[in-house]
Amino acid sequence: MTHDMYAGTSETTEGKVFTVTGQDWDSIVEGLAEDVDERIVVNMGPQHPSTHGVLRLILELDGETVTEARCGIGYLHTGIEKNMEYRSWVQGTTFVTRMDYLSPFFNEATYCLGVERLLDIEDQVPEKANVMRVLLMELNRISSHLVCIATGGMEIGALTVMTIGFRERELVLDLFELITGLRMNHAFIRPGGVAQDLPPGALDEIRAFVALMKKRLPEYAALCNANPIFRARLDGVGHLDLEGVMALGITGPVLRSTGYPWDLRKTQPYCGYEDYDFDVQTWDTCDAYGRFRIRLAEMWESLKLVEQAAERLAGLEGAPVMVADKKIAWPSQLAIGSDGMGNSLDHIRHIMGESMEGLIHHFKLVTEGFRVPPGQAYVPIESPRGELGAHVVSDGGTRPFRTHFRDPSFTNLQATSVMSEGGMIADVIVAIASIDPVMGGVDR
Repeated sequence: MTHDMYAGTSETTEGKVFTVTGQDWDSIVEGLAEDVDERIVVNMGPQHPSTHGVLRLILELDGETVTEARCGIGYLHTGIEKNMEYRSWVQGTTFVTRMDYLSPFFNEATYCLGVERLLDIEDQVPEKANVMRVLLMELNRISSHLVCIATGGMEIGALTVMTIGFRERELVLDLFELITGLRMNHAFIRPGGVAQDLPPGALDEIRAFVALMKKRLPEYAALCNANPIFRARLDGVGHLDLEGVMALGITGPVLRSTGYPWDLRKTQPYCGYEDYDFDVQTWDTCDAYGRFRIRLAEMWESLKLVEQAAERLAGLEGAPVMVADKKIAWPSQLAIGSDGMGNSLDHIRHIMGESMEGLIHHFKLVTEGFRVPPGQAYVPIESPRGELGAHVVSDGGTRPFRTHFRDPSFTNLQATSVMSEGGMIADVIVAIASIDPVMGGVDR
């Protein structure tokens, strides 16, 4: 039998505790027969609760009370960080966007900001590219929070919250598809800027979405904020105060639910966030209800940011979206031919007809990629779940020497035990939903 780190018995101050993983049921039965203490350890999972990802919880129970809770992770491990060492710097964006799949633009942004710092081109990134990044990230924050609220509602039986949450998220994904061509896993934010300019009519669609969301968001408040059943399931559940949050390094809505207004968009601005008008949302209850209210309020702030970004983009018609340095700028001026397929013959003629040197450069840039000076950089950003950062290391080559992500889901998941122990089994679900972990980001 293979060794399992969770299997075996242990002595505690309250008697013998048995931990089982599925194949040890005989020993647990024997143990309980000789021990009057009715305490048992069970697996909740491995399972896929809503869209959080495959998570295994090892719960020690005394009746229906959780006396100990531990997380078993690794079921979604993809080897993304290692794979990136065998791909060019630009190809890395295709990998990182798949980590936290509910907030792909944030993965791309922190990685590209790190690469740009190593290239020393942060000041050369066009204004329009930064505004587009802010626009996409804030739309992404809305879609991510919608999933959190929708799936959290589904897990406690509030199915209407789930249906309207996914209804609104679908509208955001339609915008993503319009702008980037894909609903998720975009690889749209690239070192030096973004892949393409906004398509015709995109700003009108964005404004229509903002107007609609201003009508729809109050529905969540009406359904949940003062709903006695909803509040009874969330009030006081998953309690974790500021001292505990700081000790565990937890960020995002879980941190702000303690009343501490820490948001990297304000405290360590990036992509020009210092030029936008928005407020950091906090709550003072340190529980699952506070985290729900923060996410609801943050969606309003994101709508304000999207409006401001759309207004700026309207005045940047025709402006560049990629750095001018052709030794770095990925040749992504895509165009659609008359048959509906890309690239257009005009664009191919442009690449191949200028000069043999131009064609060779294009080929080398696409196949090998550009070189990044030796060094390391870490640029954290405020994702929907907290501080997300990419530690990017270069040895001077055309591929990352090492890239390691500080994913907030991984750090925040530490709170599972503190939030769950002493509560009921049903409250474990609420506590985890309030953390909003995405296992793709945890396991990478």
